[in-house]
Amino acid sequence: MTAPRAIHKAFLAKEQSEGVGARVRRSIGTASLRNFSPFLMLDHFSVSPGAGFPDHPHRGQETVTYMLSGVADHEDFAGNQGTIEEGDLQFMTAGRGIVHSEMPRPNKDGKPAVGMQLWVDLPEKLKLCEPRYRDLRAKEIPTIDVDGDKVNIKIISGQSHGTDSVQDLAYTPVWMFDITIRPGGKLTQELPAGWNAFAYTLAGSTTFGAGEEQTTVGQYHNVVFQQQGDSIVAEVAKDADEDGRIFLVAGQPLDQKVVQYGPFVLSSQEGVYQAMMDFQTNSNGFERAKGWRSEIGKSMAH
Repeated sequence: MTAPRAIHKAFLAKEQSEGVGARVRRSIGTASLRNFSPFLMLDHFSVSPGAGFPDHPHRGQETVTYMLSGVADHEDFAGNQGTIEEGDLQFMTAGRGIVHSEMPRPNKDGKPAVGMQLWVDLPEKLKLCEPRYRDLRAKEIPTIDVDGDKVNIKIISGQSHGTDSVQDLAYTPVWMFDITIRPGGKLTQELPAGWNAFAYTLAGSTTFGAGEEQTTVGQYHNVVFQQQGDSIVAEVAKDADEDGRIFLVAGQPLDQKVVQYGPFVLSSQEGVYQAMMDFQTNSNGFERAKGWRSEIGKSMAH
């Protein structure tokens, strides 16, 4: 028998502006939830044609971008370019420094590009590693059905019901699932003991917990679980009008201080000052930033 985790808190991710013309529902990285190690930020973004995230730096974290609909192009100062489409993910390790641009490609029907972006802290010993990328295509992601096909699980990272994901996607151990629960469906998903975990509700209403500990949560909420327990239980009522869809993530906490200034995430104030200085002087990892402008971001250059 597994021990279900209780909910620590659940809160609405309020919409705000970010980048140039983009809208995001930020949950982790707000006053409601900070320093939820190893997670630094979670954005549910919606980017219409003409908006995006032009040239900007990073140091000290990994970013995971998951496209729910639409297409996004990526370009960095090292000459790396790529495109992720619906169902694809990009894992980027910023390490010692990267400057890049993330821009949605206008959809033919005019609808915005929608996705999730998660920032994950790097262990202190890897803060200044070399940057790297790993694209994970939708067709590479194992998908299983459980509970009489009433629950569909995309195993982006980790393990579910005996099925493993693609390995070695990020330096910091993280499990990640895109789960759709049809009316009357119920899921018990085991998670590593001691890891921090949350579920972001993408659609519908989902009931979490077991017995008297049950709580029903609507769309666009972040559900934060207590560390005690080794599984989460989620279900959707038989008489529900729509499926429940959740983005479930668990990660191994890092025993280190977090000092963040915008896109620079270090473990000391001195480290943040150094990152700012290095970026401004094009040194110690930011050498290639001097005079660089992305092609995909030029439409937004002033």
